[in-house]
Amino acid sequence: MKYGSLQRLLPRFARNYVLHFEASIERAVSKFADDLPHRARVLDAGAGEGKYARFFRNQRYCGVDAAVGDAKWDYRGLDAVADLVALPFADECFDACVNVVTLEHVRDPARVMREIARIMQRNGRLLLVVPQDWEVHQAPHDYFRFTRYGVRYLLESAGFTEIDVRPAGGFFRLLSHRLLNGLQFFPPVLVLPAALFLVPPALALPLLDFLDRERNFTLGYICTARRLKSQAVSP
Repeated sequence: MKYGSLQRLLPRFARNYVLHFEASIERAVSKFADDLPHRARVLDAGAGEGKYARFFRNQRYCGVDAAVGDAKWDYRGLDAVADLVALPFADECFDACVNVVTLEHVRDPARVMREIARIMQRNGRLLLVVPQDWEVHQAPHDYFRFTRYGVRYLLESAGFTEIDVRPAGGFFRLLSHRLLNGLQFFPPVLVLPAALFLVPPALALPLLDFLDRERNFTLGYICTARRLKSQAVSP
């Protein structure tokens, strides 16, 4: 059982509890959109199927993706198909940008961050979500994982400031996630017995997450920043 199937089966309150990283991302995107001015120009860099477009109904949303990540996805709703290292937009033409669990799929993350900075207006706002501990996905287009220090370095090097990097949960939520991942390895006939063994501890473990105060064990980071410099730092 993969996370997509689990999301469809669980009611919302259970999804928010069990799928903490995914729920945290949705809350962050929703808040980010709510804080933007009406009709602000928003770029979703690495939009995929445009799952976050619904949050930006009051803004001018533009979804762009290289359209190579998942063969099963429908990319026809994109506004542009492009490599994120060479966005087809003029300098400083967007007020805000979201880049959600996409940076691990590009071969040159630093160059992508500089390109995102280029198309953003002065004082433009960025929401960036990156994984630290995540399984290989969308292979072979899966290249990197990020620590809090690495993502901060990328943002600073690209000319961003007011950087806030927050871990999405700690060790016990990570362990809970891994136990649920384990269900995918069982044949259908054994999924129910495996669930009886794996799911109860997976549900209990998040209650202990307060014990991990450092949050060095985390699924990923939700980051915000502003583009204040007139130009991104040159490579």
